[in-house]
Amino acid sequence: MTVSPSPAQDSETLHAARAHSFNAAAAQYAANRPSYPPALLDAVEELAGRPLAGARVVDVGAGTGIATALLHERGARALAVEPGDGMATQLRRAHPDIPVVRGSGDALPLADASADLLTYAQAWHWTDPARSVPEALRVLRPGGALALWWNTDAPDVEWTVEEGRRIHRFLGADRAAESRAAGTRTDRADPSGRLRFTRREVRWSRRVPVDTHLANIGSHSYFLVCSEERKAAFLTEERDHLLRVFPDGIVEETYDVLLLLATKP
Repeated sequence: MTVSPSPAQDSETLHAARAHSFNAAAAQYAANRPSYPPALLDAVEELAGRPLAGARVVDVGAGTGIATALLHERGARALAVEPGDGMATQLRRAHPDIPVVRGSGDALPLADASADLLTYAQAWHWTDPARSVPEALRVLRPGGALALWWNTDAPDVEWTVEEGRRIHRFLGADRAAESRAAGTRTDRADPSGRLRFTRREVRWSRRVPVDTHLANIGSHSYFLVCSEERKAAFLTEERDHLLRVFPDGIVEETYDVLLLLATKP
């Protein structure tokens, strides 16, 4: 007798496929994903109560090193932790002066009380907080801080909202709502309630060619696990929508970076 997978098993399988999908698209991710504004790092320093310069900072789920490089440029003694082969290879290639170790937030390959700051840029939602919260508390020094942040689409920009609706219809999942919920609900960041998060929001924007905007969309895990034919059809249609709004082919993307920061008790 064949037993069909349960919905929970299907969900776990899809989650795992999405998590691994980035490795084959690491170059696309590095070239097209948005970075983060200086004001975000200013907020991290303010809430953490110390400058990044000279701090031992561990960027977990570092991906291709977008956030790690910014922390390094601020003078932090940055270490990247990344589980994926492709992403880690891309990070090492682009930033050979930043050390990289393999691991995840659920099992950090780090000594107790060895970090002043742990950062998770677009990465905390890939962890299991039942494991990643105790790991963060183990690795942070007394008075150290855990900082989580996400670039989310601005909810009051009309063309962005319309694009989000088209993506929602295509995927059957509201990516923007998921990201915003991850950044606004502290009970989801730490269901145990052991950490007291302070929340900040930083708005910023970038102007990019329409091809970069489309490649950014295509670098998200929901799209990476789609068939190439379906994805190509959607992105071709989306190009037409965008060129009606931005006839010069330059898209202005507006983001709200949602930051949660908690100090180790």
